[in-house]
Amino acid sequence: MPRPPKCRRVAFMPGVTYFKPAGVPLRILDEVRLSIEEAEAVRLKDLEDLEQEQCAERMNISRPTFQRVLESARRKVADALLSGKAIRIEGGNFEIALRQFRCLNGHEWEIPFEVTTNVPPDFCPMCNTPDIVSLQPSVVGSGVRSRGGNRRWGHRR
Repeated sequence: MPRPPKCRRVAFMPGVTYFKPAGVPLRILDEVRLSIEEAEAVRLKDLEDLEQEQCAERMNISRPTFQRVLESARRKVADALLSGKAIRIEGGNFEIALRQFRCLNGHEWEIPFEVTTNVPPDFCPMCNTPDIVSLQPSVVGSGVRSRGGNRRWGHRR
């Protein structure tokens, strides 16, 4: 029996998850599905201009796995652009990097993913209030796990 795939770490959730060619009715378009981790691979390599080793480290996967994810994403984007298809970004096998927090007094801060735990900090580093919320991005699609893997965002077990 093969081992289950490892979740890929994602630090950014796109605000827009659907793109289509202008002037073409949606009902006649074919669609390409880009997973959240494929979008993250493109973001890290092509927008942040990081080396593949750095990208793989940030996504918590091996460099060869990162290369496969990136190639798949680029192939899908090229197909959509050159064939006039829509792109839907959703789903995949990933975990959200919980890094941004806010206290109820309005202070915001980030903690490097490697330092975070499964729960928010106990106190705000600026005012010591215990009223902390995670600035968790909204998640669209399936296959999303919290860092601890105990809960699916938006779904109760």
